[in-house]
Amino acid sequence: MSFILQPWHLLLLAFAGLANREQQQALEYLRTENRVLKEKFGKKRILLNDVQRRLLAVKGKVLGHKRLQEIGTLFTPDTILRWHRRLVAKKWNYGNRRVKTGRPAVSDEIEERVLRLARENPAWGYDKIQGVLANLGHQVSDQTVGAILKRHGIDPAPQRKRQTTWKTFIKAHWDVLATIDFTTLEVWSTKGLVTYYLLFVMEVSTRRVHFAGCSAHPNEAWMRQMARNLTDPFDGFLLDTRYLLMDRDGKFCPSFRGFLENEGPPQPLRT
Repeated sequence: MSFILQPWHLLLLAFAGLANREQQQALEYLRTENRVLKEKFGKKRILLNDVQRRLLAVKGKVLGHKRLQEIGTLFTPDTILRWHRRLVAKKWNYGNRRVKTGRPAVSDEIEERVLRLARENPAWGYDKIQGVLANLGHQVSDQTVGAILKRHGIDPAPQRKRQTTWKTFIKAHWDVLATIDFTTLEVWSTKGLVTYYLLFVMEVSTRRVHFAGCSAHPNEAWMRQMARNLTDPFDGFLLDTRYLLMDRDGKFCPSFRGFLENEGPPQPLRT
């Protein structure tokens, strides 16, 4: 049973509005801060090392010339984008293919795994990533992990964690993310107009929708049974899900969320 429901559109629009408002406030602060710093330094040259230039170049390229100009960065957009062009040119410099002595270079497979682990787990530091790689059979040091992340302009764990937005989180966990919500149906009965609550769950990546159940009285006992059904070890809809997005509706009671936290594969995330 697969179709698209209007309530999900409203939920996504609410996310987008909140994220946009917070981004505008952050941008306004950064513009003010940059203006103050420009006034303080005047024409004094600010010296950066290679790692700092690389970080600004990678992030500046994503924004583009127009957005950089709107933000009012300490360095001109042309300077930041020139740093990025140098990074690209350096990548295609085949001089590093010459035979060298010393420690062998890290393989492309390991480098790709380091980058993926860092992007999908913003709270993981160099040691944590190095430990996970060791469990997978890859022997690299935490210094090597740090060097790979710096080379690609990826911040250390504390900065990555602070900068993680809903957009980043959803993108990183797209394949293991589901959402859950109610819609209502008004039915005439001998007792008058009765409201029935229909519970639906959707896999974000596939848009596959599952009808979990229907009740005129979705009390705590009913919600706990829904949690059992959704996480059934044989045919539970949420078996391959890691995170479950839900709003602050009181029907998602502590018993429902507690069951998912302790027994089910997905972890409930309230928005």
